[in-house]
Amino acid sequence: MEESTEMIVERGSGNVFADLGLANPEERLLKANLVIAISQAMKAKRVSQKKLATMVGLDQPKVSALLRGQTRGYSADRLIGILNALGQDVKITIEPIPVRESRAGYTVVERIDPQSSSPSND
Repeated sequence: MEESTEMIVERGSGNVFADLGLANPEERLLKANLVIAISQAMKAKRVSQKKLATMVGLDQPKVSALLRGQTRGYSADRLIGILNALGQDVKITIEPIPVRESRAGYTVVERIDPQSSSPSND
């Protein structure tokens, strides 16, 4: 006999770190997005982990760990500095919280394709 099981689906908040109940979810999401942008810029510019390590004063294993999401010990400012070293501008926009939102947070609005300098459709 087939047993009937009911699956419960819950809509996420848009921040997996908050949904998992982790500390500092907004900061974690910001850092994750910055690391994604670092990885994309490296691929677009064909920069190896070893070359990036030399460019920003790290060793290659630390770059590898960073690209695997290990951001402990890196501030958002440091990650932005790495993007700058890869020739990327990082723009921060500050605006009022929409009335329908209960609190402020971080949002990545768009990513710029490093080769074309135009917004991508990620």
